[in-house]
Amino acid sequence: MEMNDKSSLVYKINRSCLKGAVHLSGAKNSALKLLTASLLTEGAIELYNYPTAISEARIHVEMLEKLGKTCLVKDGHITISEDKNILNHLEWEGRSIRNTLLILGALVARTGYGAVPSPGGCKIGERKYDLHIMILQSMGAEVWEEDGMLMAKRSKPRLTGADIHLPMRSTGATENAILCGTLAEGTTRVWNPHIRPEILDLISMLRAMGARITIHGLEHICIEGTEGLNGARHTVIPDSMEALTWAIGSVITGGDVEIHGFPYGHLEIPLIFLRESGAQFYRKEHALIVKGGKCYPLDISTGSYPGINSDMQPLFAIFGFCAQGVSHIIDLRFPGRYRYAEEIAKLGGKYKIEEEMLCIFGGEKLRGAEVVATDLRAGAALALAGLVAEGQTLINDAWQINRGYNCFYEKMRSLGADLTC
Repeated sequence: MEMNDKSSLVYKINRSCLKGAVHLSGAKNSALKLLTASLLTEGAIELYNYPTAISEARIHVEMLEKLGKTCLVKDGHITISEDKNILNHLEWEGRSIRNTLLILGALVARTGYGAVPSPGGCKIGERKYDLHIMILQSMGAEVWEEDGMLMAKRSKPRLTGADIHLPMRSTGATENAILCGTLAEGTTRVWNPHIRPEILDLISMLRAMGARITIHGLEHICIEGTEGLNGARHTVIPDSMEALTWAIGSVITGGDVEIHGFPYGHLEIPLIFLRESGAQFYRKEHALIVKGGKCYPLDISTGSYPGINSDMQPLFAIFGFCAQGVSHIIDLRFPGRYRYAEEIAKLGGKYKIEEEMLCIFGGEKLRGAEVVATDLRAGAALALAGLVAEGQTLINDAWQINRGYNCFYEKMRSLGADLTC
């Protein structure tokens, strides 16, 4: 189903039980970074298990084409090639995405100069980009803002390798330092990096392109710069967020869902919480079989991988709303990321916020109402809530969901969801 992310898309959901089989798409948070890495080389990049329908991926591809790349997209596959010198000033009037910060780093690393629109994405907490500026400056680039654009240029033929000390484990900052370090002169060490599957996937493709990167656990990542990188073929890892969405959806609706391509190694701790909170599932080769179960209250706090990350907590919150008893959630990465709870309250959910902790009083019967998807993960959580609410739930701004889920509408309906738009 073709969706325009700027349209006023409304999902209409009635109480449903999820049953059947679903195949996971490539991870949005990995695919976007792999697209950016294509800017580091004139060689061809081929990505398999590519989430073609995700709106942010489409935006990113259009940005690459604006910069001079040629992108051939087919279902589950993309080829990125370069027939002429790329531009380094991104003229873009459409909706921006936060990945423009990585585009800036890649452009400066390869061409010496970059200009991109100020970053976008979900407006969650204080998502500043001072760490990205610090990285570029540490490696010898000048950075400034002008007319709504973020610009940077280097004074030397190449960026200079440096020791990058991150004050916090930032995914984006770790990725930008890695991208910049691959073409820098000398060695770059990223101290206190964030190690998570999407970053490991980026490193895997960069190594295939000829980058020399060594991971020393959570201590540091070492990148030995090289003068140029080659093209490569790479398969995008499965989307952990999509996997968790179908798993929780199966439990709360009492369903029976077989999730193919399930990334067990990436979700060990979230699965422990689900199992200990009443979910019933078992492993099959390359799949997880979720046989419903019963929702019990849970207490979680978000943290770095392999823990429960901030994106996951809205999904766990719906699990808590379906449980009898009180659940507690605290988001240590984006304190107060609970706007979706206001929307669940419109469905009859009860909660309160104590300081920076969300207290969910589960067991209240949810009833259909009109709600708003305030961001990507909130939209997915509201869709799950609509599956268990009596009557019809209308989700306004449902385009938010399509920013990060590949074929969400089609997959929901294939699993038996009473969903229209």
